[in-house]
Amino acid sequence: MNAETAKMMRTALPGSRARSRRLWLDIRRDKYLYLLILPGVLFFIVFKYIPMWGVLIAFQDYSPYLGMMQSEWVGFEHFARFFSNPDFALLFRNTMMISLMNLVFFFPLPILLSLLLNEVTQRAFKRTIQSIVYMPHFLSWVIIAGITFLLLSQSSGIVNMMLQWAGFRPIDFLTNKNLFWVLLTLQNIWKETGWGTIIILAAISAVDPQQYEAAKIDGAGRMRQTWHITLPAIRNVIIVLLILRLGSIMDVGFEQVFLMMNGVVADVADVFETYVYRNGIQNGQFSYSTAVGLFKSVIGLTLVVLANKIAKKFGEEGVY
Repeated sequence: MNAETAKMMRTALPGSRARSRRLWLDIRRDKYLYLLILPGVLFFIVFKYIPMWGVLIAFQDYSPYLGMMQSEWVGFEHFARFFSNPDFALLFRNTMMISLMNLVFFFPLPILLSLLLNEVTQRAFKRTIQSIVYMPHFLSWVIIAGITFLLLSQSSGIVNMMLQWAGFRPIDFLTNKNLFWVLLTLQNIWKETGWGTIIILAAISAVDPQQYEAAKIDGAGRMRQTWHITLPAIRNVIIVLLILRLGSIMDVGFEQVFLMMNGVVADVADVFETYVYRNGIQNGQFSYSTAVGLFKSVIGLTLVVLANKIAKKFGEEGVY
């Protein structure tokens, strides 16, 4: 170590110590605020970060009897097996199509609904509508699947019974391959559109009211105010939500697909989540199913990083 390097280390050390001291002083001063975030931090550590060690079995021939430390390492054998599997193309197509349909048809609806709710001036009426559209979010997919069967069943569904009373033939909604992706998208729209308005309405409430008043003086109507004031003000929030949505594009929801899937529509319903469930839980292929799950995670992370870089290039804030 030369004299110049030693001098730099001596000058840098007090600065780092000062920053560390300031950090601990801030923590002591705001200790109650840090206590508020402690449950959330513990949740992510226990349920998100610690289980990440489990991805190591994707590179092993894992045996529950031997454990992670003694199981044989096989490298990328499970990934090669998955990519060469004829089911890979089918799973990838189904997952991407369901995700793209949700992205195209479901993602814009909370934004549109938030803009419409923002125009409601009667506070009591607005709160009532918000409560009504929020409620489906709290229903489990089991209940929603049950409601779907009661409505659309070919033999005893209410919709087909009404069609028969009107003189039409019943429609096989639940066993029609051409309608399966549409049915999943409509379920997502009904369940989550209202809940998705919470973040958008919060962003809209932060817009300076003086901008609307100035626009009124200039003669701008409600449509122009929405287009030139509201939408630009919430653009960053929309972009962040879009980036996060792209990160979960490989996750279409196991429970929903599993409950709605049947033998007739299996070719269009089988996705990565159901494939992992069959191979990992039912067949005990833990390493192979972990490799499939790790592949999904890598794709999601890659999409988030790329989308964030693109947003940064266009001058947006992005996620980080």
